[in-house]
Amino acid sequence: QVRLVESGGGLVQPGGSLRLSCAASGSIFAINAMGWYRQAPGNQRELVATITNRGGTNYADSVKGRFTISRDNAKNTVYLQMDSLKPEDTAVYFCTANLQTTPYFTTRKDYWGQGTQVTVSS
Repeated sequence: QVRLVESGGGLVQPGGSLRLSCAASGSIFAINAMGWYRQAPGNQRELVATITNRGGTNYADSVKGRFTISRDNAKNTVYLQMDSLKPEDTAVYFCTANLQTTPYFTTRKDYWGQGTQVTVSS
């Protein structure tokens, strides 16, 4: 049983910083990619950043230059360092992972965390 748990959200003033963490646990053979999505009230969920098993990264245009995604493979953990935060960054941030529970490709599946609230306000 795979579980993803996010942490690190909170209230911060514009221009401030937060670091989100997401730890994956359970029966995991290999993680192909991990990432962060966010959803503000009344809006659709949108991609924020992803990181592949090779370390390649991808960012939404709205966060490029301000957010940095990284990982600790030994801990099956992904991080999102958020700097120069803006009020429009306010949302629930969700962690996602594409992983395999066995060496076989047929067990590859997407998993999601329950989210952590980030509020940017003065």
